Amino acid sequence: MTPSTSTTDTTNTTPFFVKLEARCKDIQSLLCVGLDPHFKELQLPATATLEQQCDAAFSFCKTIIDATLQFSACYKPNAAFFEALGDHGMITLKRVLQEIPPEIPVLLDVKRGDIGTTAAAYAQAAFQHLPNADAVTLSPLMGWDSIAPFVTEQYSHKGAFLLCKTSNPGSNDLLALNLSTNETLFERIAALSQQWSVQHGASLGLVVGATDASALKKARMAAPNAWILAPGVGAQGGDLEAALESGLNTEASGMLIPVSRGISQAEHPRVAAKELVDAINAVRDKIVAGNNNNNNKTNDFDMAATSSTTPFSSSSSSSIQPYQMEFLEFSLHVGVLKFGSFTLKSGRISPYFFNAGLFATGASLFQLGSAYAAAIMASTELVDSNSNSTPKFDVLFGPAYKGIPLGAVVSAALYSQFGINVGYAYNRKEAKDHGEGGTLVGASLTGQRVLVIDDVITAGTAIRESYDLLQGVGATMVGVVIALDRAEKRSLDDPVSAVQAVQRDLGVSVVSIVNLPQLQTFLEQYPQLVPGSDETTLESVKDYRAKYGV
Repeated sequence: MTPSTSTTDTTNTTPFFVKLEARCKDIQSLLCVGLDPHFKELQLPATATLEQQCDAAFSFCKTIIDATLQFSACYKPNAAFFEALGDHGMITLKRVLQEIPPEIPVLLDVKRGDIGTTAAAYAQAAFQHLPNADAVTLSPLMGWDSIAPFVTEQYSHKGAFLLCKTSNPGSNDLLALNLSTNETLFERIAALSQQWSVQHGASLGLVVGATDASALKKARMAAPNAWILAPGVGAQGGDLEAALESGLNTEASGMLIPVSRGISQAEHPRVAAKELVDAINAVRDKIVAGNNNNNNKTNDFDMAATSSTTPFSSSSSSSIQPYQMEFLEFSLHVGVLKFGSFTLKSGRISPYFFNAGLFATGASLFQLGSAYAAAIMASTELVDSNSNSTPKFDVLFGPAYKGIPLGAVVSAALYSQFGINVGYAYNRKEAKDHGEGGTLVGASLTGQRVLVIDDVITAGTAIRESYDLLQGVGATMVGVVIALDRAEKRSLDDPVSAVQAVQRDLGVSVVSIVNLPQLQTFLEQYPQLVPGSDETTLESVKDYRAKYGV
């Protein structure tokens, strides 16, 4: 990846992360240049007046800006060093921000954390009096109330990076504490940032120190789509390569590496900035090359696998889309998906196990609903892509019992994330003999096109029962969506899978969030994301697929 000198014009109302992504792409850089005019850096005598300190602070910052313009994806002035200089210091900060071209994002490092009118006042101080600031750093420990004033209403185009797992050793005192939900506090913060981003349309990223690659990996798993600011490279001893390998997203992006002293104290700041960008891009190139090699291997396998005709297939591709990557990562994170040795009800020894019942918290159900909704919207069999993504179904139906909560979270996700408002219904196993009675609850099904939501199809019994039930009330089943398609033969003598049998016998589409071929691809491309995996993990999945796969 070679840096470029081109720029992209933006306006003051461009959403922060849109502006950031455009800048990163334009110059092929993930370097965030810190502007920290600490008194010791200014080389002034102890008797220097405030006016002299402000002039020196401005010159210090302008020198760095001028030297790094070609390489800086973002500038991060630390407000504390300017606030320490009093009223004149804030005027100096405003002058510094005016030296930064408008197409380059500015992240104001303030680390605020309060609620109500106090938070609103902090937001006003950051954005109204410093209009060149595009985003801020915030402490999220007081909840959404403390974040909202900075990223909603008149500041909805602004962004915020939430302190998640900071680079200082003392961050372990609180942020690494284990919660009763079997996650650390910083993992909860990461998951909440993603939830708030979706629920409120907020532009939120995370601050996760480059000094803790393990925490970076966990934060990335909890928030696959978030931008991560990873301080700690250089003076604090963070390993650049390990940090990037743990924190980059699936497109080798989504991460900013902030560096202050490594540039300001260098003999030639421009050279230092260029060397940092080159080092970052070398790691990115390595990751991209590895992904491409794995994709080539996967494509070779796909060509061999599809040389014989397979008439019934819920997914013939083993490539992984971003929403599928996110689903696999958080399924591993909460223990729903495990690799090892598991005896199935059929007696087969499986190298992996999927237990959707462990999606047992509000955060995990929110992410689960989002994954189902994304799979639905990606399917041309279920959504008409030629008419503003109009759904080809009217009601979601969740068969008792596992399908009941699934239908609820998926219908909510379709509405909140895609603006699609469809009905939702489910059935009881036992008929109610009071009130309205019957076994059906929710939206009317008569005359409606119905999409069934379930976790997996093992034998297909529940789906067939749903098909008969829906036909009995005058509804039409148009498809089924499941979390995982195991894509394996029902028996060694039967070359058809349970999913394929449902498609064949009922004449409906079956869409899965992920399937067995994609699990294999995931292991090939991202073994570092699978706890305890080694070469035998991938080999066991390959052997199982060769023996039982369709």
